[in-house]
Amino acid sequence: MAVRKAMVAGNWKMNGSLELVKQMSDAINNVKSQEMDIVLFPPFPLVPAMIASGVPTGAQTVSENTPGAFTGEVDGLLLKDLGVTYVLVGHSERRSIYNESNETVAEKFARAQDVGLTPILCVGESESEQESGQTKQVVAAQIDAVIEKLGVAALKDSVIAYEPVWAIGTGKTASPEQAQTVHKFIRDKIAALDSTLAQGLSILYGGSVNEKNSELLFAQTDIDGGLIGGASLKAESFTAICNSAKGTV
Repeated sequence: MAVRKAMVAGNWKMNGSLELVKQMSDAINNVKSQEMDIVLFPPFPLVPAMIASGVPTGAQTVSENTPGAFTGEVDGLLLKDLGVTYVLVGHSERRSIYNESNETVAEKFARAQDVGLTPILCVGESESEQESGQTKQVVAAQIDAVIEKLGVAALKDSVIAYEPVWAIGTGKTASPEQAQTVHKFIRDKIAALDSTLAQGLSILYGGSVNEKNSELLFAQTDIDGGLIGGASLKAESFTAICNSAKGTV
């Protein structure tokens, strides 16, 4: 059976400062472990400072296009040259606010891999979709868009993050059992196409994760860590979450 490494990723969204970069890098350097990966996703202007601090750094999005006349966009090759290692694709805020379709997300996923970045594919359902029993259908469609474009093998060099939209920034959190059910569904879905790949694929949970609920969430069989929002802006909270992920996979 493939061995998965735990991961804790912090998405700062449109928050942060140079001072916070220093605080977080000092804190993270004290909890680094061979048992897990830690990566932070600051806003673009803070990326060079984060990389210089020694903390593995990701980008919050990437253009699906190659370099050209796309004002305001950032190409993956430039991110790679700066030292970025991961990129989020398909975060619910990009899907809902900026109207990124499943197909656009698949194109961003492809561009990230083309230049050597590791995409973290974000999937998840809205509150209305969850209430109407469409969770698995929605999540499957989001994953299928990537598989249809690139083949299931492309998921080998990626991470999936399940983030129920109704739990992001709301204080609501899927119970450990609810989250595990969806994570198992994702892994089983991919295993039907490639069982070895599925066993080695890291699947993170995101959605109001904090230092109080992270240990129970990360203890679930198919949850390999977390994609953290607000708590990743507080050194004490984020390091506590990181410590709860050690040795859980």
